[in-house]
Amino acid sequence: MTAVPAFARDRAQAHRNGGWELAFLSRRSVVGVVLRRVALAVPLLVAVSGLSFVLVSVTPGDAARQIVGVNASQATYLSVRKELGLNLPVYTQYWHWLTHAIHGDLGTSLLTGQAVGQTISSRLPVTIALVGVALLVSLVVGVALGVASAVRGGVLGRAIDAFALLGFAFPVFWVGAILIAVFAVKLRWFPASGYVPISESVGQWLSSFALPALALSLGGIAAMAKQTRESMLDVLGSEYIRMVRASGLAPSSIVLRHALKNAAAPVLTVLGVQAVGLLGGTILVENVFALPGLGSLVVSATLGHDLPVVEGVAVVFTLIVVAVNLAIDIGYTLLNPRIDTR
Repeated sequence: MTAVPAFARDRAQAHRNGGWELAFLSRRSVVGVVLRRVALAVPLLVAVSGLSFVLVSVTPGDAARQIVGVNASQATYLSVRKELGLNLPVYTQYWHWLTHAIHGDLGTSLLTGQAVGQTISSRLPVTIALVGVALLVSLVVGVALGVASAVRGGVLGRAIDAFALLGFAFPVFWVGAILIAVFAVKLRWFPASGYVPISESVGQWLSSFALPALALSLGGIAAMAKQTRESMLDVLGSEYIRMVRASGLAPSSIVLRHALKNAAAPVLTVLGVQAVGLLGGTILVENVFALPGLGSLVVSATLGHDLPVVEGVAVVFTLIVVAVNLAIDIGYTLLNPRIDTR
């Protein structure tokens, strides 16, 4: 039996110890990240809900006027206003809402009388699916363009830069209107508006999301492509990649297994920012394409001064943002447990 040299045993032992150390750091870091994000979420929810409540309350008009109409008598208006509790000070109204929200009760809509939680739960899947599809398109297309631009360079690199500028410059509602005019009205490839649940037809569900997701993801594709290209160029020019090339590995393996992995951290940052930005973009896209999601709900609720609905949507959006940031921090920790995500 061949004896193992002492230096080889020491190196193997160090490698195992390093792997155990990284695994321990990874688990400990993930737990720390989760605890910090949960601790920060509570004051953030209170601040966002309070600010939303104040901003909607100080705008002209209220839900009572929406209900009785402009021709109703002053006595009728004041009676409905008192019945809805809108005659109370703003801080009292907010305290009443907050005490119920802590126990999981987001109240009822002032305009429809439907439970806010039920309304949000029926519309949330549409918004989540729209953001998910748009984020997936942004990630796949953007990373592919960025990698191709970094590897090939030249004209393709300049084309990516030009595309990024155009993607950032065009507003999402304008892009949506152009897509409707071309692909829905002129070519009739996709529906101009409306939504088909996935439970009814997967094909029609994808068709109803095609144009909204494309309009929503255009800026994300540009951002992901540019960030991926810059990160890949930095990694490809590093000493590490030169050593990998010298080892004789295939170019595709160098790009995909080594360069792209080391360029992932900045791309992950942009992915988190894009996820939050896409969530805000749903407010415009859902109204342009008449999708029954949270974006269109919050617009109608704001116009009608429906405070419980606005508060409920604000809380859900904040929770989604917290979840996205938590996922990005965990991703950082898994890529490198020694990174401090505080």
